[in-house]
This record gives sequence, structure tokens and C-alpha cells, in this order.
Amino acid sequence: ASSPLAAPSRIPLHAFTARSPVALAAPPIQTVCVSIDHPCDAADVAMAPSGLIVGDWAGKMKMPLASLPKERTPKLLEPVKLGDLALRNRYAMSSLTRGRSGKERVANDLNAAYYADRAVYSGLILSEGTHTSNAAEGWDQSPGIYTEEHAEGWKKSVDAVHAKGALMVAQLWHCGRAGHVMFQKDGRAPPSASAIQINPEAGQAHCPDGQKRPFSVPRELSLDEIPDLLEEYRNAARMAKKAGFDGVEVHAANGYLLNCFLESKTNTRTDQYGGSIENRYRLLGEVLQAVFEVYPSTSVGVKLSPNGIFNDMGSPDNVEMYDYVLAELSKLDLAYVQVMSGLAFGFHEKCEVYTIERVREKYSGNIIANCGYTCKEAEEMLASGTCDAISFGRPYIENPDLPYRWATGKELTPADASTWFTHDPKGYNDFPPADQE
Repeated sequence: ASSPLAAPSRIPLHAFTARSPVALAAPPIQTVCVSIDHPCDAADVAMAPSGLIVGDWAGKMKMPLASLPKERTPKLLEPVKLGDLALRNRYAMSSLTRGRSGKERVANDLNAAYYADRAVYSGLILSEGTHTSNAAEGWDQSPGIYTEEHAEGWKKSVDAVHAKGALMVAQLWHCGRAGHVMFQKDGRAPPSASAIQINPEAGQAHCPDGQKRPFSVPRELSLDEIPDLLEEYRNAARMAKKAGFDGVEVHAANGYLLNCFLESKTNTRTDQYGGSIENRYRLLGEVLQAVFEVYPSTSVGVKLSPNGIFNDMGSPDNVEMYDYVLAELSKLDLAYVQVMSGLAFGFHEKCEVYTIERVREKYSGNIIANCGYTCKEAEEMLASGTCDAISFGRPYIENPDLPYRWATGKELTPADASTWFTHDPKGYNDFPPADQE
């Protein structure tokens, strides 16, 4: 992979005047910045959310969102309403685990700057996966959303995104078997639908000591634990609301806890949460009802991955399973379902591909299509009416101004996967705008 381009010069932190009171975290981070779409001066800094570190990334931007040419991306730049989420365009940044929230797992100023830069031209920002409890943890230095401190930390990011005109949704994440016993404060194995380990050849856990290890053999979540699990989701939704998130997305994809309950490969239970398709859906339905006690259904999304092989997933009855899931979700008046219909994460080949066209046929609500779509493919899908918005992940990492680049025909900064999952600022938010490369 090629190396990231050098970062632009920064406004020294000591140069801010009394008009620009910026509360710095300890220790202060000297290399991050928040973007705006007009020249940055002290007055702009003074208007930034409290606690945000601000630099000159945005001052480099030549064109405000309203001035973007629409010839290349007319559908992507159209506004859309997903339930209660009124978006200024159909660009969504998908959830991207980056591991930059520190050992305390509290979203910080560095995270706020990262999200704010990517909100300048976007309609919707989906947070990285946020752990719903300690038992839900499974990735080193990824953030939580289950304490007051977590909510306060996330508020910085939400305020920063809102200041740029985009909306922000928190992704509620329980890793389930895609974790390790090292994350569990009680020393128990991580919970899952059944005690089936992820094949070590399918990946490894990013453990708290910074090392990678095979995923632990999980334990089967007991019936007695399910009420507590529902309360964890309910509490996480409360914390998300306290932080100001416009909605929440329940993560039921990519081999994490709820996905493992859905699929026959990972669910061999014989109680009311296993066996039949109806039983395997049951926990997801109960989690959603718990979340609806905090957010209206029209502010809640669900993420699904019927084609996914990530974390050793894929079942021969997935077509039937997800037909049922989408039929049940159609009854709930959700803001949207986000479906990984693209195959950028790989395809399990256990059944036929679950296409976005089939999602539209089976689901009556709003659809966000996800995973590996090019600009051309996204425009074609939106024009055909098979989805209502598109979420992009990897292109946003090195290209915070992705909608600008596609609207103006600028080349994308090449990806450098070597810095995607490190824990320092390098390779996180140090990419210049298109016109400054």
C-alpha cells in the first residue's frame, strides 16, 4: 500500500487569541484539526464546540457544499428523509473501527476532529461501533457508550458534526464471540448465541495489550442473562441520547452478537432463541423494542450483512433467514436498514448472493446500501430506486472531502491500510483537501 500524503501545515495552538477559547485535552494533541467550508480565523475557532482542537484543514477548502457541481453526482447530492433523519444529501459515512479512543474507551478531541472533517460535505455520519457494555468489548481502544463519561466524550463529536450541517447516528455494538476473554472484567469467556469459536484462519482479536490472538471460545448466553442484555442496549441508547446523537443503529452484522443469533452457522440453541428462523430473529426484535423505549423507531436503524464472510460467517439458509428478517423489520417503521449488499468484505458462497434488488423487494422502508460501491455504481443504484442512500467506508478514511472529490472529478488519495488500526494520530486525520495535495 502507498504511504499517506503529508499533512498540511497547522495553526500553532499558542496562536489562538482570547476570542478563541479552546479547551484542550490533557495531554494536548498538536496535530489534528476541524474543517469548515470557509476561511478559518479566530472567530471561527471561537464558534467551535467546547473542548475541540481546531486547525487550518478547512481553511484550505475552496468550495462550500452548496456550490458543488451536480453533473457528476446528481443523485448523491439530493436531499433525502430517512424516517426522522432529514439529510441534506445521500452520502453517509459508514461505521469504521479505528481504535483511537484510548485505553479509557472515551471518545476524545481527536475523534471529534476526525468526524467533523468528514461531515463537511456529508449528509449522515455513522459512528464507529460503540460498545454497549464491558461484556460487549472486543477491540482495543474502541469507544464505549454505556457510562456518563462516554456520553460526555461523544458529545464533542456530535456537536462538531452538527456544526458542519450533518446528522450523526451512534452504532450500538456488542462484539459477542468476536472478542477475547482479556476484555472481560469478570474473566469469563465472551458471550455468543452458541459456544462456537471463530475459525483462527478467519482473523484474530485485537487484544487490550496491543497484540493479536485467536478469538476466545465463547460461552452460550444464558436465558437468565438476556434481560440484562436488553437493559444494556436500553442504557446505551440513553447515553447516546444524552450525547445528542440524532438516532442509533443496532449492529446486527459482521459476525457480532446479534448476527450470530440470526445465522444457523453460529446458532445451535434449542430454546426459544434458536432453531427456527422465527426463534433466531427473536433477540434482535427484543433488542429493538428495548431501544424504542428511548428513541422512536423512526430514529433507529439496523445493519445487516446477509452476504458477509467477515468473522467466519455465512449460512446456507441466509436467503430465507434475511427474507424473514426484512419482513419483520418492515413492520417496525424504522428510519432505515443498512444492508451490506456489496461484496467488498468477501462473500461466503453458502447460498445465492442477497442483492440490493431483493432487499428492496422484501423491505418496505428506507434502505442504505453499503460496502465497496464506486461513485458510478452509487449513482446508478440511486437512480434506479433500489436504495435511498449509500454509505461509504474506506474511501472516507484518506478522503474526508469524498463528496467534493467525486463531484469535481478529483482523484482519491490512495489507501494505506497499515495505519487503519494503529492507535496514534498518524494516518487518522492528517490528510489534506484535494486542492492542497
